[in-house]
Amino acid sequence: MDYIYCTPEWLEESARIYRSTPRFHEAMKKLSARVFFRVNADPEWGIDSDLIFGGVINKGVLDDLGFFSEDETKAKAEVIMAASPQEWKLLLRKEHKFITDVMLGKIKLEKGSIANVWAVTPYADTFIDAITQVNLLFQDELTPQQLNEYRTYASQFRAKLGI
Repeated sequence: MDYIYCTPEWLEESARIYRSTPRFHEAMKKLSARVFFRVNADPEWGIDSDLIFGGVINKGVLDDLGFFSEDETKAKAEVIMAASPQEWKLLLRKEHKFITDVMLGKIKLEKGSIANVWAVTPYADTFIDAITQVNLLFQDELTPQQLNEYRTYASQFRAKLGI
């Protein structure tokens, strides 16, 4: 089954897989962090305003993975990083490395310190693996009709979730 990037179904399935896969828990067992990712608005991708998703991990246990409002993000996040959807795609497709893109400024640190980023960096590849266990489709790979359907669906789930 295909999952479209920046949909609740993608994050729900990724969370289900993480929780049912011991190697993710084992690889992340020393990590406790609340890291959030801002996907900057890009109307050409059907993302008309910023979307924020995040993960809350406590000693390797995934407590939460989902979309969050600005207020929830500010209250919960230790680290907030922002980038374009195209940049996130490069990371999720493993065409770029997280730490390199942070150092080059392609990923902007909005909240937290560089020390926070260094603390989560050893776990970045594992987290990326966890959220890319599904066949992930990006908006630039959709037909114009599918992109319009995504835009409509995004406005619906955003209203429902209050994001």
